[in-house]
Amino acid sequence: MQENNISTGNFEQCQKCSLCETVCPVMANNPDYGGPKRSGPDGQRYRLKNGIFYDDSLKYCLNCKRCEVACPSGVRIADLIQQASIEFSQKPPRLRDIMLASTDQMGPVASAVAPLVNFSLGLSPVKGLLDLTIGLDHRRTLPKYSSETFVHWFNKKAAARQDEFKKHISYFHGCYANYNYPQLAKDFVAVMNAFGYGVHLIEGERCCGVAKIANGMIPAATRDAKANMNAFSKSLVKGRDIITVSTTCTMTLLEEYPELLKVDNSSIKEHISLVEPFLYKAIASGQIKPVWKEGWKARAAYHCPCHQERLGLGIFTTELLKMIPGLELTELESNCCGIAGTYGFKKENFKVSQLIGKKLFDDIAAAAPEFVACECETCKWQIEMSTGVPVKNPVSILAEALDLEKTSELNCA
Repeated sequence: MQENNISTGNFEQCQKCSLCETVCPVMANNPDYGGPKRSGPDGQRYRLKNGIFYDDSLKYCLNCKRCEVACPSGVRIADLIQQASIEFSQKPPRLRDIMLASTDQMGPVASAVAPLVNFSLGLSPVKGLLDLTIGLDHRRTLPKYSSETFVHWFNKKAAARQDEFKKHISYFHGCYANYNYPQLAKDFVAVMNAFGYGVHLIEGERCCGVAKIANGMIPAATRDAKANMNAFSKSLVKGRDIITVSTTCTMTLLEEYPELLKVDNSSIKEHISLVEPFLYKAIASGQIKPVWKEGWKARAAYHCPCHQERLGLGIFTTELLKMIPGLELTELESNCCGIAGTYGFKKENFKVSQLIGKKLFDDIAAAAPEFVACECETCKWQIEMSTGVPVKNPVSILAEALDLEKTSELNCA
């Protein structure tokens, strides 16, 4: 049995009302999965008596946390399921799972030879070989890597001028914005600078650890969490709050560190904010003032990621986007896209992943937007692959809609 720091949770508060089962996207599409109530609190009562009651079907859980949002008693159902998968499973992580979870190791290597990696991973024979050998589904479109990481760009092009601003924040950019899509991070810097905030990177930042948690690599995730806490503490000494752009990174930093990994974040929790609520509150209170481009228009549909719903922050994104004069926004019905980070990349999960996302894909097609607005990077991959509709982070939408020069003149005077 693997040693770990996982909490036993609050399963005794379960009322057996089964609300969690009505919202579980896996239970609705995979008959092999017993559902959140059976896999979570009910199963935990038996597992704590004897690990022989561990059911390998728990691996089908998405960790979307919709069950936790629905639970009237606040039972951390998804955490219980993750705990059981790690504590009672006798199977070590597969090579595929280690590769998917080791973003801090794979990212620098892939970015160094990005054109070769991107070309190779797009070839059908290569994808077929990965499917056959390590179980990475050949039907999945794999994310591309950038030849220049965001950190390299920032240090070369943007770092020198950040001390010129009167207000300052620290930016937790995460793995995706650094290795896969630096343009998102560049948009973040442009928007924050226009509003008068100097942006500073967090020295010693590590992956948030969510992929390691999902793939059973708890000791490695705990090391990342402790390293990040140390790095965050140094940032707070300088008086800089920590701003994030990824919903899943944010949820991991705020909730999974203390609840799953038993890494105390009480000293920094109130100083971490997702960028959308941070900007909405600042604009609504008059602390910063946007100047929008004249004649800018777009038609978008907003998809609220599951982890954004878990945090209860989706309302800030929609209200922020509604401030943009030329944006016609459709709010999509709450549905899981099905990818769940690394989950949907795995051969055994691909079919269910696509079945789960079908309602969302159909809703997007019916809305016929120019693009989908969404804060989650893996939702972006799933939606773009499954619908062909581009997905933009709200930060990138702001970077397009704002007159950055005039906004800067107004806020940096």
